[in-house]
Amino acid sequence: MLKRGFVTLVAVGLASSAMSTTTASAAGTPLTLAVFGDSPYGKSAYAPAGQSADTSQFQKTPAFIGTINSAPTISDVIHVGDIHSGKEFCTDAYDASIASAWQTFTKPLVYTPGDNEWADCHKASSLTSPGQGGGFYDSASGAINYIGTSGLSTNTADCVSYHCGNPLDNLAKVRQDFFAQPGRTLGSGTLNVVSQATAYDPSHPGDAQYVENVRWAQHDIVFVTINVPGGSNNDADPWYKVPTATQAQTDERTDRTAADIRWLDAAFADARAEHAKAVVITAQADMWDLDGKTKDHLTNYEPIISEVAAKTTEFRRPVLMLNGDSHLYRSDNPLSPTAACTGETDPATGAGVCAHDPHNNAWNEHPYYNVPNFHRIVVHGSTTPLEWLKLTADPNANYPVTDTTYGPFSWQRMPQPQL
Repeated sequence: MLKRGFVTLVAVGLASSAMSTTTASAAGTPLTLAVFGDSPYGKSAYAPAGQSADTSQFQKTPAFIGTINSAPTISDVIHVGDIHSGKEFCTDAYDASIASAWQTFTKPLVYTPGDNEWADCHKASSLTSPGQGGGFYDSASGAINYIGTSGLSTNTADCVSYHCGNPLDNLAKVRQDFFAQPGRTLGSGTLNVVSQATAYDPSHPGDAQYVENVRWAQHDIVFVTINVPGGSNNDADPWYKVPTATQAQTDERTDRTAADIRWLDAAFADARAEHAKAVVITAQADMWDLDGKTKDHLTNYEPIISEVAAKTTEFRRPVLMLNGDSHLYRSDNPLSPTAACTGETDPATGAGVCAHDPHNNAWNEHPYYNVPNFHRIVVHGSTTPLEWLKLTADPNANYPVTDTTYGPFSWQRMPQPQL
């Protein structure tokens, strides 16, 4: 039987691990979670561009949280990343406002960061298209034009975004605001999770920086989060549009990807050792989303996808992945060339979301695998009405693969039309 948490100690270069017995798992009974992401979205005011603010979703956030708090069966909440849109500046004040709002959850909240709150903070195109308040390279001068408080500026003290949108600094800020205490979830209540900050592989002490990566067990199911930002895994788009990616950017992607893979491996090792009924992986990136680009834009996700495929095949029991990033609800198995895909209609095209992919199958973006015991849900986000997903995990169930069931899992979209 799995317990509800893990305790892993790392000291003087030695790591030992044991299942926590502090909170017993109600093995054999269903567990219900609320899952959401890419929310709240809006737009920052920027007078030099004539851009007005849109804070409507943020203003609806307390009521949205209330819909989850009032759901009697919900035990935990997962946010799959992106706490603001790509048209909002990355500021210390905004991050703090989300952290404060989330304190009103009456359930434990697990959060994995999205690209918009750190990896994409450098983005801006021009004065009139200030993006996330970062900057852009000027080939004539060789300098970076930052989005300044009164217009374009090369003065780093005048930037509208935190540390001029530097991704590493903004990730550090996210960690400070949302992961100040390793192993502590957000919201209220108690959920015993273990963080990579304290349970890192002693052969890789640098992994201790990834405090945002956590894992836990409930109801004979192992849950794991990994920091995988949407877009291109923080590599295909050079920071500030400089001609080539800096060494710092390349090192960030390489080091984090390796740490993510080690964390995944540890979660699957726990699941096998404890005979877990299933594994749930949460990552922000929709690693199969072309978003109008070529498949090359997704190349840097391949190491993670390959590891997920290998460990899922080895596990032989159901594995469910939860993503955000691409904003449209979707239910599919992108690790199978023959699996069905269902999802919502894309309002921009009038066609179903599955039509984004050749032959209506995301498998074509990474056409190397055939893993039948895998399923993926992309949660709806970014637009109103605000919505969350009601996910139930019943360790005694073995549902067929349908639009809303798979193995021990069943789910239901929960749009909030009043919001």
